[in-house]
Amino acid sequence: MTRRPVVLSLLAAVSGFLAFDLASSAPLDPYLSPPLFALGSGEAAGGAHCAALPPR
Repeated sequence: MTRRPVVLSLLAAVSGFLAFDLASSAPLDPYLSPPLFALGSGEAAGGAHCAALPPR
């Protein structure tokens, strides 16, 4: 099997998945998302492994 059919089938599968995802998901609301950088805002970091501090 050559590379061309494999690459074309992979691109078709990825394109199909992206088309299905875009068609079936609701649009994102940028006003409900957390701030990208919360520098000086007083908000605590959360939702990431680096924010999970060990208990005291």
